[in-house]
Amino acid sequence: MERTETPPVMERITAAVERSRRGDVEAAAAEFDALWAELAGPAGDPFHRCVLAHYAADVQPDPHAELMWDRRALAAAAEATDASAQAHHPSLRIAGFYPSLHLNLADVLRRLGDAAGARDHVAAARARMGDLPDDEATAGYAETIRTALDRVERDLDAAG
Repeated sequence: MERTETPPVMERITAAVERSRRGDVEAAAAEFDALWAELAGPAGDPFHRCVLAHYAADVQPDPHAELMWDRRALAAAAEATDASAQAHHPSLRIAGFYPSLHLNLADVLRRLGDAAGARDHVAAARARMGDLPDDEATAGYAETIRTALDRVERDLDAAG
């Protein structure tokens, strides 16, 4: 009997992300849950948990579940190392994840009615914008984050 190797974790995360982008959100969410169960213990790589939770939040139909995943992503980032991130791609640094992680938390907290918490995460994201890569290839990404932060702040201001 031929033994089948399990694909590497990042390939499995990427496959689940692609599944969600094709519209099969429920299957993607189930795959994220299964992967989390594998990675949640001490043997799981915090970088993988961070990436997984970041994307898993996007497929949650309930904002409370989205908040849980966004919090998991931020907690995992605090444990992750650049070495682990760079094993996936040499240009990655964990610090560069923080603006997006805080943006996501700000947005979901805003939608849940926690304006103070949302503003705290907007401020944290803005404070970490200098951690984003500063090159031509990623300039659009930084602008996307800034624009989204501006939108969250406008929505918070409009809500009073």
